Amino acid sequence: MKTSHLIATVGGTGHLKPASGTWGSAAGLVLAWGLHALGGPALLIAALVFVWFAGLWSVKAETLGKADHDPSEIVVDEVVGIWIAFLPVSIGAAHVGAPLTALWPGWAAAFLGFRLFDIWKPWLVGRADRRNDALGVMLDDVIAGIFTAILVIALAAFSHLVLMA
Repeated sequence: MKTSHLIATVGGTGHLKPASGTWGSAAGLVLAWGLHALGGPALLIAALVFVWFAGLWSVKAETLGKADHDPSEIVVDEVVGIWIAFLPVSIGAAHVGAPLTALWPGWAAAFLGFRLFDIWKPWLVGRADRRNDALGVMLDDVIAGIFTAILVIALAAFSHLVLMA
């Protein structure tokens, strides 16, 4: 297996069916947990930047000369997106010294929110996806991840300020 294919499919996760994007997001969440456990939010952010560039390279390599600019087996973009969505959970856990498992509602909000924005593709997410190139493949999930991170923060604020008041 070529290195570009290994990266783009996140070790073959993208070949799982049905809903390869959901499998890629789930794998990304597990990887985020591991990165947080090893080095907290700082390691997660460093890995995110590295995987963004590796993903962009691998998507370009895997789609070069092909009609389909975003084949379903490419899920490295989902990993980057879910890591962005998960960052508020990682930062929050590190800030208060809580175990990640204590913030399980944040995990659920990150996963479900990201899948919603990634599938629905509202506004800027859809605009990025319509680029029909490797940057668009990666960028739509980055934007979906940012939207989801905002949602996760808003839900956490609501939970802490309203529900626990």
